[in-house]
Amino acid sequence: MNIGIPKEIKTRENRVSCTPAGVRHLVGAGHRVVVESGAGEGSGFSDEKYRLAGAVMAGGPETVWRNELVVKVKEPLEEEYGFLRSDQMLFTFLHLAGVPGLARHLLEAGTTAIAYETVEVAGRLPLLAPMSEIAGKMSIIMGGYFLSRHHGGEGKLLGGVPGVLPGRVLVIGGGTAGMNAARSAAGLGAEVTVMETSQERMRELESLLPSQVHTIYSNEQHLEELLPETDLLVGAVLLPGAVAPKVVTRAMVQTMKKGAVVVDIAIDQGGCIGTSRPTSHDEPVFIEEGVVHYCVTNMPGAFPATSTEALTGVTLPYVRRLADLGLESASVLMPGLVGGLNILNGKVVHPVVAASLGMECHVNPFG
Repeated sequence: MNIGIPKEIKTRENRVSCTPAGVRHLVGAGHRVVVESGAGEGSGFSDEKYRLAGAVMAGGPETVWRNELVVKVKEPLEEEYGFLRSDQMLFTFLHLAGVPGLARHLLEAGTTAIAYETVEVAGRLPLLAPMSEIAGKMSIIMGGYFLSRHHGGEGKLLGGVPGVLPGRVLVIGGGTAGMNAARSAAGLGAEVTVMETSQERMRELESLLPSQVHTIYSNEQHLEELLPETDLLVGAVLLPGAVAPKVVTRAMVQTMKKGAVVVDIAIDQGGCIGTSRPTSHDEPVFIEEGVVHYCVTNMPGAFPATSTEALTGVTLPYVRRLADLGLESASVLMPGLVGGLNILNGKVVHPVVAASLGMECHVNPFG
């Protein structure tokens, strides 16, 4: 199969969808891999490394997007909509619930769209997990940074010092991102609370995380009690394929301390904080209701050397099966691909995505 690896054009998106080692693996299996020149530079991979791995280098996106299977990191932007075709599979992070305009263009183009974030195996999201781990850890790094006074924060050091109490971190959601945020905050010495709805998950977190991390059932009353004393709020709520629920309202944000910080990891799916709006790595924060908000939609793009290696490690087996067998046969061997399939033959085939977009769902894609 002919596989295209385009250069990402989202602001400060330095990840690339496949490492040279991944390209070598695909080429060794008999596939033709076309990589756009400069695609790997932000992650530390030169064009020469791709050439040595067997890639065909392309000077621009047009050549890359002509291939049967296009593998990306982030969803196509408006400048790329014209490249979408009916004889093409697109495999990438899509987050269609948060970008309905992209969904419409994919449907009109008839592109087969497979989303990393909805590939599900035994209740897990294996292609989303490594990026969630990175975003969770980043949320504490960036949150602590923007708590500094010269960035608009209240000037509190999360870990405190002898004789001074540490900062208070509230993490909403105990999934992969939330757990990694809690672990990182605890490592700095902060006082950490994780809000969850699952009693079973709370038991797991209590056993996995350091002793200064506490769990509490997620509800409106507990939020109202905890938010006024919170220094860093991390929103890590995830409903796979769906728009994130707004669990923190504007009125709740108004009760927070001036100079407190919000990091909304769920912003790709619309955000779980009522005052959030998407930001970029160029302009990562804004202040709303006196609270600093960090809502970058591609957080792991700030650490592309790590992110690209981690992403390729989990996506490559799926890319190989798609290239070897095509979508239908690959889905038999890797059933998680059925969950990843969002759009096929001009129809939405993922029930949660369809519900979020207010569209009809065709639940048997191969029927």
